Amino acid sequence: MLMLNADETRAALPFNALIGAIETMFKSGCVMPVRHHHEMEVPGEAAGTMLLMPAWVPGAYAGVKILNLIPDNHLRALPTIYGQYLLSSARTGKMLALIEGGELTARRTAATSALASRLLSRPDAKEMLMVGTGRLSLNLIEAHAVTRPLTRFRIWGRDIAKTEAIAAEASAAGFAAQAVGDLETAVSTADIISCATLSVAPLIKGAWLKPGQHLDLVGAFKPSMRESDDEAVRRSSIFVDTRAGAVKEGGDIAMPLAAGTIKHEDILADLTGLLTGEHAGRRREDEITLFKSVGAALEDLAGAMLAYETARKVQQS
Repeated sequence: MLMLNADETRAALPFNALIGAIETMFKSGCVMPVRHHHEMEVPGEAAGTMLLMPAWVPGAYAGVKILNLIPDNHLRALPTIYGQYLLSSARTGKMLALIEGGELTARRTAATSALASRLLSRPDAKEMLMVGTGRLSLNLIEAHAVTRPLTRFRIWGRDIAKTEAIAAEASAAGFAAQAVGDLETAVSTADIISCATLSVAPLIKGAWLKPGQHLDLVGAFKPSMRESDDEAVRRSSIFVDTRAGAVKEGGDIAMPLAAGTIKHEDILADLTGLLTGEHAGRRREDEITLFKSVGAALEDLAGAMLAYETARKVQQS
């Protein structure tokens, strides 16, 4: 069985190829049962989450991701997310690969956001604001830069020292990045705003948004979490990765729905609908678009298939 560590997984998932693989999977589809989502108590700390996410393409590949998310791991200088992805043959059941799940999750999440941005952000977008300084931040910067001609990157986080460290890493990777301390000002000039936090209170205020912006909401994966306020959602044209996941699991959609701020029909399309032409995506230059991602097992399966096939080619060459 092939085993890929984090570095090998990253090398096997270049963003151009990964964005294409996820696009293909959203268009063609796969069998995707409802994922298991379990809260795990951690005495004296914030509760953790265990995710079990199965999916398969009949006769081709099957896979399941096991992911543990422990919010207070930062107190131990440990990653928030640990996980593994087990890929098998969907014809014989033979187990083919064990792929490092944290890296797979980070890259497929960023690639999905970049894919949505290609359909929803302005083609001339130049400036990106990254809200959050976790593992996803650098991945989101790199992925969004693949689909839009971004030249300026600003990074905001609650911890200025960590924000400056992430900005330095982004700069070292070739991105013109700058740490910022004033979130409202940074929002006012950005073309694309990407949020990847565990916030339980809104960070992005609708009153701050300007015409033509694209809001990419990646964090806040529980109904009790949110990164945008009701006004931001009300002002935006709303799109999601999957309807079933977004309306139940993401507080940025679930809370406004419960409050009556928006209705289900205000969600204009999911990613499959965008990619198959059921909805054209951005329709006006001044339109504010919002994409809420909660993650889907088909994204993991697409990434795992690509990682396995890429790594096999390297082995055989």
